[in-house]
Amino acid sequence: MEMMTKTIRTMGRILPLILLTLLPLKAQGQQCSTENKAFSDGEHLAYDLYFNWKFVWLKVGSATMTTDLSTYQGQPVFRTSLTTRGNNKLDGVFVMRDTLLSYCHAETLAPLYFRKGALEGKRYYVDELWYTYPRNNCRLKMHSINSRGEEKWQEKEYSDCIYDMMSIFLRARNFDASTMKKGDIIPIPISDATRLNNSWLVYRGKENYKIDSTKEKFRCLVFSFFEHEDGKNHELIRFFVTDDQNHIPVRLDLFLSFGSAKVYLNSYEGVRSPLTSKIK
Repeated sequence: MEMMTKTIRTMGRILPLILLTLLPLKAQGQQCSTENKAFSDGEHLAYDLYFNWKFVWLKVGSATMTTDLSTYQGQPVFRTSLTTRGNNKLDGVFVMRDTLLSYCHAETLAPLYFRKGALEGKRYYVDELWYTYPRNNCRLKMHSINSRGEEKWQEKEYSDCIYDMMSIFLRARNFDASTMKKGDIIPIPISDATRLNNSWLVYRGKENYKIDSTKEKFRCLVFSFFEHEDGKNHELIRFFVTDDQNHIPVRLDLFLSFGSAKVYLNSYEGVRSPLTSKIK
């Protein structure tokens, strides 16, 4: 049971990363801008979370991501929220209630604000980031509240575009994978309220995947997400995204030091473009 608790805690940390995909760019005068062709107002994605416990795959929770048009400080933005929830059967063992919120400029997708509030077991903590772009750089105002209620504020400025766990998802869904080759490595600079993570992606090619809940089959791009920690490179996630303009994540395999976990797309609504990756 202790191993199960550790696994769910790690999933609570990793799951917000499941939708991380590609291509951060240098900061430029248009606030790290990119043209959005992948999603629109009203998109809703729902996922089921599973863990391999003593050779049995158990459903341990769910995750939902919703993107809507809104305003932030008078600017038009995409408001994106992600929630991860352990199911009621596990609440007696380990409570997982994570909520992430991001505001990105509606025209440029430049990140403006990020917040994560996480209840994991008996720990509750908060991360917040505010973005500004002086001198074509990316400046972060960072605020954290740890599980003991201690607050920390700091500011950092980078010449590269920096993202959080949510804004990189919106930015990266607009990548062009047509020129990528197996083995290509893509660095992804992601920050929380305490540090910049050393992480990257490796492109593994294309595979077909069938969604059990809908029986739909998709042609997918496959990537591995790596982090460098304790002097070693660790593959944390291998994930499958639809090989079309939407780039919807449909499956994720999580490699944990004490077990395996999987995340499956359960349903989707409000997808912007035709799902040309669907195999009939």
